[in-house]
Amino acid sequence: MNSSSVFLLCGSALAGTSVMLGAFAAHALKRSLSPELLNAFQTGVQYQMTHALALLFIGLLLPRIPDNLTTTAGYLILLGTLLFSGSLYILALTSIRWVGPVTPLGGLALIIGWLLLFVSIIRHTSAS
Repeated sequence: MNSSSVFLLCGSALAGTSVMLGAFAAHALKRSLSPELLNAFQTGVQYQMTHALALLFIGLLLPRIPDNLTTTAGYLILLGTLLFSGSLYILALTSIRWVGPVTPLGGLALIIGWLLLFVSIIRHTSAS
């Protein structure tokens, strides 16, 4: 399976599960979590949906800009989403505090992914 297909599949799966997790938070978790933990969970949902859409975009963009920077950006955004949102879900649902340091690592992967995508697009548009 090529990277474009991976990003399209992962993006659509992450988007769908984001909707499910958002509904779960709104209906099932609202009464059982503190406002702080519910907010952390909802932040995970928001970032997951945003980056699911980014993965879909990268999956569609990759055939037009088929370079290593674009591919690496996609994988970093996928990894960052899993680490960032996943650690927030675990923290909110279990109160396990040791996953807290994973969240900024996910954020760092997201930032680097977006920067690589920016550089890739600039390189491609400059060459055209």
